[in-house]
Amino acid sequence: MRTDRGWQRFQAVSWVISVGGMAVALGMWRLHLREVEQRAEEAERTRDEVARRRAVEERLRIARELHDSLTHSISVIQVQAGVAVHLARKRGEEVPPALLAIHEAGADAARELRATLGVLRSDDHGPSENCDGSGLGHLDGMVTRARSAGLPVTVTVTGTQRPLPPAVDQAAYRILQEALTNTSRHAGSAVGGPVSASVLLHYAQDTLTVQVNDDGNGAGSTSAGPGLGLIGMRERVSALGGRLHTGPREGGGFQVRAELPVRA
Repeated sequence: MRTDRGWQRFQAVSWVISVGGMAVALGMWRLHLREVEQRAEEAERTRDEVARRRAVEERLRIARELHDSLTHSISVIQVQAGVAVHLARKRGEEVPPALLAIHEAGADAARELRATLGVLRSDDHGPSENCDGSGLGHLDGMVTRARSAGLPVTVTVTGTQRPLPPAVDQAAYRILQEALTNTSRHAGSAVGGPVSASVLLHYAQDTLTVQVNDDGNGAGSTSAGPGLGLIGMRERVSALGGRLHTGPREGGGFQVRAELPVRA
């Protein structure tokens, strides 16, 4: 009898020791898992910090390259054009429209470059920011410069004009800028005389349509092949989830048409 009771007590103590050992082992395992998770989180934070630091360093490098390669040249162009305008007016001569366009374009380029460099050197740049201050509010100046450079441009706005998200506003401006620049460079000549372009802006409820038509022969653009400007257009439109069409028009000329979703 005593032997049975002793054996039962031994079994009970063994069970208690076993359960205690399992509890300790389970606790140690949980501590190990928590330590592994903490190490993984720390490694993830380290990777994020390294990636962010590298991105900032790359942006600073690009900013330096832009400053060193473009700022001086743009400043020289602007100063020289300004001097030529001043001398012409001083002599009582009429300033050529092309010279005025060069002077104004130089000032705009300098302004946009300064704004872009400022954003590249900033730590809080986001993809939705209007990083260079451009937008449809500057459309009149763009059209005036195009006309001064010898490209007749008409502008038609339909729908209800309203403030646009910065990314959409900037993309629309850049698409128009690139389309008019391509027309001036590559459209060749129209059947009835100098090439001309028409700009259409249509404000719908959910989209903004940006369209540029020209009546040139398009020989320059087809012979030169697709350039970086059209690629940049497509990238801008794709980033906003829109649609882009570029190609010859029926009856002659070239068309650029972008449909940009408008989101608050």
